[in-house]
Amino acid sequence: MLEEGIPALSLYAFSTENWKRPDTEVTALWGLMEEFFRKYLDVCLEKGVRIRCSGAIHRIPPGPAGVLKRAIEVTKDQNNLTANFCINYGSRAEIVRACNHLIKKRRGSFWRRIKGAFQPVTEAELESELYTAGLGDVDLLVRPGGEFRISNFLLWQCAYAELYFTEVYWPDFDSTELKRALEWYRNRQRRFGGLGADPE
Repeated sequence: MLEEGIPALSLYAFSTENWKRPDTEVTALWGLMEEFFRKYLDVCLEKGVRIRCSGAIHRIPPGPAGVLKRAIEVTKDQNNLTANFCINYGSRAEIVRACNHLIKKRRGSFWRRIKGAFQPVTEAELESELYTAGLGDVDLLVRPGGEFRISNFLLWQCAYAELYFTEVYWPDFDSTELKRALEWYRNRQRRFGGLGADPE
């Protein structure tokens, strides 16, 4: 990723729906996650990788939650690449959470006390309450494993993303496969709803 000059990468590590899997599988996933952050934290620091998390960290087991929080804290000043791990994440839940945060902020505010007053929510306001605030929209979404769905992943952020589907499973998605996906992306003509390549 660093060699390709990619500024931010979001990885779907554990979805809110994954809790429905067998307990043994869920426990194994948390164990793998904890092991990953312990093993590669020094590499992230060496490479200048900042760790972020999108999702409800407070609802995951203490072990992996503690390791993840430490990784976020010690890498917060790195700036070569932001690795955003979507953990205990669901995009619909994220949007509902953002709306509730805005409601809470406005509750009892001056505009609500004025009869007939109404202040519409803007896209910028909603985006500021998303887990991914500051990361920008998704340019390229890679879906491995032969599946043709985005599985409740970054729905708001993927509004104009290019969707790349591959039969290759994630464990086998190496640098060669990444270059193949990026080459496909570079050959796309992005119109953003218009006729040309420039955003509306």
